[in-house]
Amino acid sequence: MTLEFLITALVVVLVPGTGVVYTVAVGLGQGRLPSIAAAFGCTLGIVPAILASVLGLAALLHTSALVFQLLKYAGVAYLLYLAWLTLKDQGALSLDRDADRSTLGLTSVAWTGFLINILNPKLTVFFLAFLPQFIPANAVSPATDMLAMGGVFMAMTFTVFVVYGAFASLVGEHVLRSQTVLTWMRRTIAVTFAGFGLRLALADR
Repeated sequence: MTLEFLITALVVVLVPGTGVVYTVAVGLGQGRLPSIAAAFGCTLGIVPAILASVLGLAALLHTSALVFQLLKYAGVAYLLYLAWLTLKDQGALSLDRDADRSTLGLTSVAWTGFLINILNPKLTVFFLAFLPQFIPANAVSPATDMLAMGGVFMAMTFTVFVVYGAFASLVGEHVLRSQTVLTWMRRTIAVTFAGFGLRLALADR
């Protein structure tokens, strides 16, 4: 595993995407523990994409227009649904700090993060293009190397997302006291998810 891979992977993880926005939103509204659950769910949602890349299923997704489009529009619909939930202040994206933080509540938060990533076909295609670049030409077991790099990528994702969530939790404790701030925060997060949905809808393979 090269230093070039580690640096590139870290840069990719640090760039805000749907997972980061979701984890930050949960941290802002519900606190540190739920944000960790969100980070865990988003990280777990990477597993199918990595396995698909290793097993060659990502190539099938890349070449099959129908499968790609079906998964893409399922992802678009889910992002728009999250935007609607945010405006309604319901579900895992509620900015109510008195929301349910039981095991069931944390499971729901993690499950939403998992679905955000698993319903994004471009994530699978990304790993298909990304991981093989760092496989040495003389590699004895390319599949094992890809799995190892995928594991490191997941560890980076979880760590970075937890940091994002913890910071958002601290900010939320101080800024989410005004109803006006809460309203604008909901609108901003909702528009962000809707924007991600629109970008995914316009994405090509």
